[in-house]
Amino acid sequence: MTRERPRLPLASVHHVALITADYDRARRFYLEVMDAEIIQETWRAERESHKLDLRLPGGIQLELFSFPSPPPRPSYPEACGLRHLALATPDLEACIDLLRARGAQPEPIRVDELTGARFTFLADPDGTPIELYEEPTP
Repeated sequence: MTRERPRLPLASVHHVALITADYDRARRFYLEVMDAEIIQETWRAERESHKLDLRLPGGIQLELFSFPSPPPRPSYPEACGLRHLALATPDLEACIDLLRARGAQPEPIRVDELTGARFTFLADPDGTPIELYEEPTP
């Protein structure tokens, strides 16, 4: 008789944290382009750092940090660590249309060869890849 290994009692992703090189530019991008709402904004003088807690549509929580002179994010070739932020949408075209109207430049739509789902990428002002992944409405 084998005993099943206990599972961690995790419920969901609580938040995603990003560091920006230009706080004002990133703040504007997430508020004006990505429709985020401010939960709390804090200046941490001892770290010379802003911490901006945001809520994206769908209840996704994002923490945006600024630090003096952060190193650039390696992208090409792809580095170890967080690869991209993927956001689900039931309407990929509507997202793309709104993003383009706000000055963002989503890539052409691709199709996931494993799932058949459509998706696209865009980048935030620091080059962080953001994927929009179309999920069918239940």
